[in-house]
Amino acid sequence: QVQLVESGGGLVQAGGSLRLSCVVSGRTFRTYNMGWFRQAPGKEREFVAAISRGSGTRNADSVKGRFSISRDNAKNTVYLQINSLKPEDTAVYYCAVSSSDRPISYTGSSFYDYWGQGTQVTVSP
Repeated sequence: QVQLVESGGGLVQAGGSLRLSCVVSGRTFRTYNMGWFRQAPGKEREFVAAISRGSGTRNADSVKGRFSISRDNAKNTVYLQINSLKPEDTAVYYCAVSSSDRPISYTGSSFYDYWGQGTQVTVSP
């Protein structure tokens, strides 16, 4: 069983930055594609960013230029750097593992196998 633990969320003013972290259990982290999703109150979970096992990246159009995903295989950790935060970025942020061979252009949540419990990001005006 793969376990994921997110951290780094919090309350921040608009324009601020946060770095979210997600630690993944197990010895096969480097073989996974990893994704970040978010879910705001009353809305569906949406794709934010993904990074392949080869460190290729893909971002949602809504966050391009502000969000950056990276990984450290030695630490079994994936990061999401969030800059220029806006109130509409307020959501619970989830990281997820995809163990399939599908490319990260498959951004639907159904393509991800394991999920963390999420970390809350709240952006005040």
